[in-house]
Amino acid sequence: MSLSLSSSSADAGDATASRLHPLWVVLGGVSVIFHLGLIFYGLTPALISRPIHMALALPWILILLAQTPFERWSGWLLTALGIAACGYIVFNEQALANQYGFIDTSLQMTIGVFLIGLTLETARRAIGWPLPTVALCALLYGVFGSHIPGQFGHPGMPVQSFVGTLTISEGGLWGSLTGVSVGVVAIFVIFGAVLNAGEAGRGFMNMASAVAGRLTGGAAKVSVISSALMGSISGSASANVASTGAITIPSMVRLGYPRSLAGGVEAVASSGGQIMPPLMGAGAFVMVELTGTPYTQIMAAAMIPAILYFVTVWIGINAYATRHDLRPMAEEERPSGREVLITSMFFAVPFVLLLERIFLGGYTPQYAASLAVFAGLALLFFDVTLSFSLRGFGTRLAEALFTAGRQVAVIGAIIICASLVIGVLSLTGLGVKITSGILSLSNEMLWPALLLTALACLVLGMEVPTTAAYVICVSVAGPALISLGLEPLLAHLFVFWFALLSTITPPVCGGVFIAAGMVGENWLKVAFKAMALGIGLYIIPLAMVANPDVIRLASDPAGAIFDGVKIAVGLGGISFGVIARRALWLRALLVVAGALIIFML
Repeated sequence: MSLSLSSSSADAGDATASRLHPLWVVLGGVSVIFHLGLIFYGLTPALISRPIHMALALPWILILLAQTPFERWSGWLLTALGIAACGYIVFNEQALANQYGFIDTSLQMTIGVFLIGLTLETARRAIGWPLPTVALCALLYGVFGSHIPGQFGHPGMPVQSFVGTLTISEGGLWGSLTGVSVGVVAIFVIFGAVLNAGEAGRGFMNMASAVAGRLTGGAAKVSVISSALMGSISGSASANVASTGAITIPSMVRLGYPRSLAGGVEAVASSGGQIMPPLMGAGAFVMVELTGTPYTQIMAAAMIPAILYFVTVWIGINAYATRHDLRPMAEEERPSGREVLITSMFFAVPFVLLLERIFLGGYTPQYAASLAVFAGLALLFFDVTLSFSLRGFGTRLAEALFTAGRQVAVIGAIIICASLVIGVLSLTGLGVKITSGILSLSNEMLWPALLLTALACLVLGMEVPTTAAYVICVSVAGPALISLGLEPLLAHLFVFWFALLSTITPPVCGGVFIAAGMVGENWLKVAFKAMALGIGLYIIPLAMVANPDVIRLASDPAGAIFDGVKIAVGLGGISFGVIARRALWLRALLVVAGALIIFML
């Protein structure tokens, strides 16, 4: 499952009649004002901003997404108690900071235990059982791990210190990951919500249609381009499938594309949104925190691999054209040049402002994104005919506030729960022990360690959202890869890419399930098509390790482009060999040649 609103509870929330009830619009507005305000207000203590972030998320998860009467009334109760508990942290911030994570009173212990339980329940309601289960196992290890004999036990610690560090200090719930959610991720989520509430989505689709609609497999290639553009601001595979797929999937089916291929194209194209800068499903900002690498360098490092992914999908579509009649879009379905120009402005203006402020203005990503949000808000006054409308602005603003409030809440619930796991790993030293285990199993050789890490990422990614899987995996496996000679940013990108595999890989493949439902086809058939088209997702992380210059676009652009072209040629051969209807010997030769080009030249 991706870091997205792909859970059934989120979908149920969308379907409620109260979707744009004024209460939720106002609450969304409060959330937007709070998170934007932090950017302009100045430095706010962590034990103030982060508990407020959690308190603002509670009603969205516990009340709006409630699916049964029990969940609804218990959601009101838990929300009230949760806001009170977060309020206690906020109003006693200075005193708690002086306790250095050690609980003094029974009231603090009660609040701490309640906040941990509330975090688990909020994550469960937002995205299901897997992530809370991982967090609960980590907590049980923290409490009882001292009774485990051998190297995987730990010395133990007072329960007051264990609970206190996780709940009343800047560790655990209120750690640096939660700070990333509050200060950066929330701003970019708001940015995406504002753009999507306006005409940016139509602009993406029109531009893609103008560029690729006339080509062989044009409707599929429109899906690839539009999903890459849309994903760059949404960072969500499932949201991408639901939005762009509503247009591209019917278009492909109408042109006679096999239903399994139509669904597979959209699923694999939409999954690329999580590796496409600037947002990368919140992964880019978490990577900034964990590696200490500037955001602009992470964007540059991620750019060529992301482009290679979409190039591979494009080549795969051409390969499928040897099996099926993939006709281009009809001319009457393609937008006029004037329409493309006008609608493109709805995303081009905020995007250009964002990038100009980051790269030329020298501002932080969150400040630049805040300015881009205001530009996006101004564009909500206009529709595709450039007609000014206050009523239209009100409708679009309400949609943006509702979407932003809900998405910030769901992502916040995921990251806060993941922060709990990281807190326990840090307190108990379990991460170091797992790292030692990986080194031992791999016999301290890099490639076996990479394969073990990839397998762990795939398994964990099937259970928890991409960003959470990345954070947990890189915390335990990252140090092992780095100790074996991998540079830190490359190790993090490797883990992040493999944490994404579950979006198209059975048995848990959120994007595939949504696309299969939209196209009315067996999900397994869609998954096989998606895996064939998305073969780059499996190979590119390994190619980055074999060709490390490909991520050095900022420091060595010539080397990065050379390696990028080499990998593209190899991936093209592999993709065509796997998919195309050609003689078996030729296909095998293409696959082998492609692998040799990537890994041996």
